[in-house]
Amino acid sequence: MSVAFTKEESAETASETMLPDRPISPHPNLVTAAGMKALEAQLQAARGACEAAKAIEDVNERRRQEAIPSRDARYFATRVRTAQLIADPTTADVVAFGSTVTFKRADGRVQTYRIVGEDEADPKVGSISFVSPVARLLMGKAVGDVAGAGEQELEIIAIA
Repeated sequence: MSVAFTKEESAETASETMLPDRPISPHPNLVTAAGMKALEAQLQAARGACEAAKAIEDVNERRRQEAIPSRDARYFATRVRTAQLIADPTTADVVAFGSTVTFKRADGRVQTYRIVGEDEADPKVGSISFVSPVARLLMGKAVGDVAGAGEQELEIIAIA
């Protein structure tokens, strides 16, 4: 077959298919049991999307469709491999990884968050990463303790 009749990858397609890897946090990869299940599910979803893309006949379109799931599969495989499963706290005496803590801010707002791993943190649904500034202020504190100062002052109301 003459080369004139083959499709060559365009520069545009090449740039779309060579995505940089997702950054991996330098912090320990601590996870709750639910976080581990979520990581494993995301890995399986990414692998499934890669497999589905392999059925596409057009090589450029196949590469485009494989780019994001392939990058995600590499990321989630690393996160599952490096995960350190942390059991839920056995006591509610002090704030720890996995605790749900309710605190009052200096401006009077009361907020409740569960302290979890980086990949499972979602403040909109009530979870924050253990490396977040708020979690760092709260870790190791007990009910009645005040963490931070000034505008960042947080009074711990409850720990579950």
